[in-house]
Amino acid sequence: MALTGIQILKMLPKTNCGKCGIPTCLAFAMKVAAGQAEIAACPDVSEEAKTTIGEASAPPIRTIKIGGGEAAFTAGGETCQFRHEKRFENKTGLAVLISTNEDAASVDGKLKRAATLEYERVGVMMRNNLVAIKDAGGVSLADMAKKVMAAAPKQALILMSGDVNALKAGAAACGDNKPLLYGANADNADAFAALAKETGCVIGVKGKNLDDLIATVDKLMAAGVKDMVIDSGARTLRAAFEDSIVARRAAVKTKFKALGFPVIAFPCEMCDDLMMEAMIGSVLMAKYAAIAVFSDIQGDVLFPLLLEQLNIFTDPQRPMVVAEDIYPITGPDENSPVLITCNFSLTYFIVSGEIEGSKVPSWLLIKDTEGLSVLTAWAAGKFGADLIAAFVKKSGIADKVKHRELIIPGYLATIKGELEEELPDWTITIGPREAGHLPAFLKEWKPVK
Repeated sequence: MALTGIQILKMLPKTNCGKCGIPTCLAFAMKVAAGQAEIAACPDVSEEAKTTIGEASAPPIRTIKIGGGEAAFTAGGETCQFRHEKRFENKTGLAVLISTNEDAASVDGKLKRAATLEYERVGVMMRNNLVAIKDAGGVSLADMAKKVMAAAPKQALILMSGDVNALKAGAAACGDNKPLLYGANADNADAFAALAKETGCVIGVKGKNLDDLIATVDKLMAAGVKDMVIDSGARTLRAAFEDSIVARRAAVKTKFKALGFPVIAFPCEMCDDLMMEAMIGSVLMAKYAAIAVFSDIQGDVLFPLLLEQLNIFTDPQRPMVVAEDIYPITGPDENSPVLITCNFSLTYFIVSGEIEGSKVPSWLLIKDTEGLSVLTAWAAGKFGADLIAAFVKKSGIADKVKHRELIIPGYLATIKGELEEELPDWTITIGPREAGHLPAFLKEWKPVK
């Protein structure tokens, strides 16, 4: 159960030293209780207090980390059942399944797609981030793991087998790219507990049903295993959907520790059609699957899942933004038009899309408005003439173009005079109010001489 600020304060030295960056111990305790500060920031608190407070303030869904470096993947850390209550923390991992007895050409194709299918959206690079290797005879897990890491170095690995020795060899082959070792159950729990301690890897636990899963997880926790992902064994959409909801509700609402781990789902085992797998995966992604494993990864399946992932795991309390910068669109030169708009992601993509559609090479200046749209930012004092002028001067756009003409959104027509005072060397041109009118506007544009 989470501790209150007063309970945390009683465990602090109460010296008000400010070493944590907060003036008083009471204020620091309140921030720790609210999840806005870490207890480790206090250099004088006892190790016992750190452990007590850390365990009490840990999220109900344990955070687990697999992989390493560019292949690092984090799951769990969730604190709420519904996104609008706060936010979801870590995106669902999308994994492609490879079997050790699979045809080499098929394996190579999957790995090539896993390594190359990457999409940019709102300034974020999106891709699948896991490869699951199933021990099915043929080559060893260790050899296949080496092949995957060489062909797709940005992918974290899931090694699937009931053979502890094969998993141990596979984990050793992965080195610092710590894999998820999946295959623990009621019959081999003791062996997997020893494997977890020896390798330091996260363990994947599969039950015959929720009750069997809980009993197995309890046994592993009693043996000292802390990092796990869980699988109820459900292999129909309805059963997996219901089990995932029960697990999240039990962990978040009642702090039931045996279900307080990230859930792994296997759409690849629920049907034999890739498009149906994607549909199942999309449902389970919305209902708490931390990892979803598919039989293959293809662009027409992957891209919609990535967009859903982006939407679900965007913080609803913070608007999506793009970085403040100069964005060259379709190869502009020193004679190309210069436009400016806000950094609200939807505005950026609509405006940049219309500019691309016009086929007129242009410079698009994106001003940081804290994610607010043009009119909202102007009304809030974040897109005024003085701020725009300061940004234009420091952006370096003057070094990229010969002319001195700035095209502003039509909705900012009222600040044209102020901008001309702030930027006396520039001609301020009022652009269209609607982005859809930009292509026609740009095709007719000629720099003022």
